[in-house]
Amino acid sequence: MLSLDVQLQRGNFNLEASFALDKPVTGLFGSSGSGKSTLLNMVAGLARPDNGWLKLGNKHLFDSKRNINLSPNKRDVGVVFQDSQLFPHLSVTKNLHYGYNRTPKKQRRFEVIEIIDLLEIGHLLKKSPIQLSGGEKQRVGLGRALLASPKFLLLDEPLASLDQGLKGQILPFLKRVKDELELPMVYISHSIEEILHLTDHLVVINKGRILGAGHFYDVIKAEAVKGVANSMGLENILSVNVIGHDIESGHTIVESQGNILLLPLTDKFVKGDVCYISIRSNEISIAKHHISHISIQNQVKGTIISCTKNISYVALQVDIGTPIIIDITPKAFHELELNKNDEIYCLIKAQSFSFLGKLE
Repeated sequence: MLSLDVQLQRGNFNLEASFALDKPVTGLFGSSGSGKSTLLNMVAGLARPDNGWLKLGNKHLFDSKRNINLSPNKRDVGVVFQDSQLFPHLSVTKNLHYGYNRTPKKQRRFEVIEIIDLLEIGHLLKKSPIQLSGGEKQRVGLGRALLASPKFLLLDEPLASLDQGLKGQILPFLKRVKDELELPMVYISHSIEEILHLTDHLVVINKGRILGAGHFYDVIKAEAVKGVANSMGLENILSVNVIGHDIESGHTIVESQGNILLLPLTDKFVKGDVCYISIRSNEISIAKHHISHISIQNQVKGTIISCTKNISYVALQVDIGTPIIIDITPKAFHELELNKNDEIYCLIKAQSFSFLGKLE
């Protein structure tokens, strides 16, 4: 288990973090500049906190009061960065053996051939880093980190520099590491979709402060996290059951709280899967009655719980079996003569929904 209580001041940036992680994988989520990488660097020993302590299990990595500050190579922590940081003058084979050869035999947790097979990089061994694609570099970088036999793995936005296609190729390998090696990990990202591919346990950080920690669905709906969630398009998160796929109409059909919803067709999930989906608050229209002969595929009945007026919009909290937020203009609010407890219909285009990930 990784646990910490640290403080650090750098110029105008102040970080204060305290939490304990005991899950196989935890996602550290936040926007750029929130403090994610700074926190990782402190755990890895690449940055020194001003005060506090860090522990991996019973091992003290840092303790300001006890004057403990282990060097990175003594922390048993592996790191995979956004840039794989392979040694350009060494072949793939020599990059993989770098940490392995420096690890005493009795402390080696994995063998070279085991990691080569796991990451399917056998055909790359004789190549130099300059000959590798971005995805190949990340797989080799992951392999090198694993072969140093860490007891904990930190992944700092390892897919950020890759295009969508390459991300889809690398994520299965990360999941394989999680499932087959049983190595505890923290996956750092500003992409909730990437995190949910590996775990539904989350720590949210913003402006150097931990806003929430725990199960994704609970954390993302917490009041303290609301601002961050809204800024990243996560105002409305629904847990849905996949019913099936209608290839002819181009929809994946799901059920949520008794509501049948048509979503964009996807092959990422199969019938019976439980998934998270999101919809932005400004992508939902409303009507006071069901509308016929309209292209919008989803019309979900709900009840207005509250109305919050702002300068440029009115935020409606609507119960559709679970609360969701809908933003409409003040003009629309007045013309529709909306009030608390009114029954309305939420009109949502299928393409407005986004799949976030599968509930494990």
